[in-house]
Amino acid sequence: MAVNSLLRCIRLLRKRVATHLAQQRALSGAEAVTALRPFYFAVHPDFFGQHPVEREVNETSLKRLNSYLDHLQKPGSHSVRPMKLTFYVRDTKDSSDVQPDLLASGFRSVSFTLHTYDVLSTVWNVLKSCSLPIEHMKDLKTSVETSKRPPEGGGLSTDLFDGIRATTASLDSKTLSRSCSRPGGWSPLSCCLWLRNNEPEATKKNTASLPLREELNRLKNELSRKLDLSDIRWQRSWGVAHRCSQLQSLSRLSQQDPGALRNLRGHTVMFADQSGLNASGHIMLGTMDVHQQWTKMFQQLPSYHSLLQQSDWLKERISLLLGGTQVVHKERLGPIQPITEHYSTLNTFHKSLISHRLRLHPRSMQGLSMSLENDRINPSLHEMGYFIIPATCDPPKLQVFLQSHAPEARQRTQRRNQLQAEEAAVVKLCLHNLSLSSLSKEPSLSSSQMIMCCNRLVEQRAPLMQGLHICVSQFYSVMQDGDLCVPWDWKS
Repeated sequence: MAVNSLLRCIRLLRKRVATHLAQQRALSGAEAVTALRPFYFAVHPDFFGQHPVEREVNETSLKRLNSYLDHLQKPGSHSVRPMKLTFYVRDTKDSSDVQPDLLASGFRSVSFTLHTYDVLSTVWNVLKSCSLPIEHMKDLKTSVETSKRPPEGGGLSTDLFDGIRATTASLDSKTLSRSCSRPGGWSPLSCCLWLRNNEPEATKKNTASLPLREELNRLKNELSRKLDLSDIRWQRSWGVAHRCSQLQSLSRLSQQDPGALRNLRGHTVMFADQSGLNASGHIMLGTMDVHQQWTKMFQQLPSYHSLLQQSDWLKERISLLLGGTQVVHKERLGPIQPITEHYSTLNTFHKSLISHRLRLHPRSMQGLSMSLENDRINPSLHEMGYFIIPATCDPPKLQVFLQSHAPEARQRTQRRNQLQAEEAAVVKLCLHNLSLSSLSKEPSLSSSQMIMCCNRLVEQRAPLMQGLHICVSQFYSVMQDGDLCVPWDWKS
């Protein structure tokens, strides 16, 4: 009895010490944003206007970092999963030393894995990994009252992107004017004036890229026919020359070892950051991998297909349990979800559902959809009308959430369909009236933003855009192949 009593005392003491240390090391959301200020200046996506790949990577990594910090606010944050992040870092006056590993673009590529259990350690890790100063952290208040801790699932009191906006808003006028005048940066010029200044350069680059564009289309069509592919896509906005070299590499492999590519028939091939099969069933070819790695992955496709079939079966079972709600996979920027991870998420969620008897009418949620996320805490309703559900969501709470938000979800879904139809019509009108070669938008832009931008372009009838490739974005830029990026909210 005495031994048991002693053990209980030791466990209680350990618990109190751990709680005390956690409180001492706690950091509020506002303090985290302040501490990460040098980091924002070094990785802010708006400073990467002429480098769309790096910009996309930073934008996605910031969102994932924000999600990681949100997880740390949840009680029991010891269960947070390690997260690997990659950032392209600008050299600023805040860099702790000169880095020898600069890329040709002038940025440093920094990759690190977060495996921390509190906000303070996470912020410290991020700054250290990016070789940014940490002296200012010593002045931060590193302890808060337990009562000030956000409620469960409340997330950070200040979102990372709010912090970025607040940080850039506080830039002095000289810094702002320097960043605005940089090629590819945001510009205060009107759209007409900017086009007048940059159309000659865009036309020259576009003309020079025409032979490569023709070769790209030829290779894509030839490989699609030869390998019987459904489509060929790219994860990132690589240049025309880069995409051509990727297709040429696949073409060489098809000539050297045609039997190895037999399993590609009927599939969509996507050139991506890693090789494998993604959650949508697309075959990913890592652009940094060699032919031997591609061939090895092709041999594993039958087992991947088995996982894909099991994933589809799990989606059907989940839909039956949730009143007809369809599980969909939303492709996002950044790391693509492999089929192995997707299957694991579905399987975990399905097991959780069948352990409870939910009372949802079989067709009460018909026509609605949901996306399962591993890095979420609370369920939410996206502005486009689909539910975003944490894979570890409590089933009874999920039922209440779905039922209470179903009417709003139907309204948003209907609105989304209307906007998408309107967007397709106005893009077609814009292409015709302005005689554009192509018109696209960044994935981060909504249909409403695209519609507003296109309507204004049609009204203005800018002749300087004829024959060019236009991408509606967040910034002005002339890309390496002559594509013009125009901000969706451009000034008249």
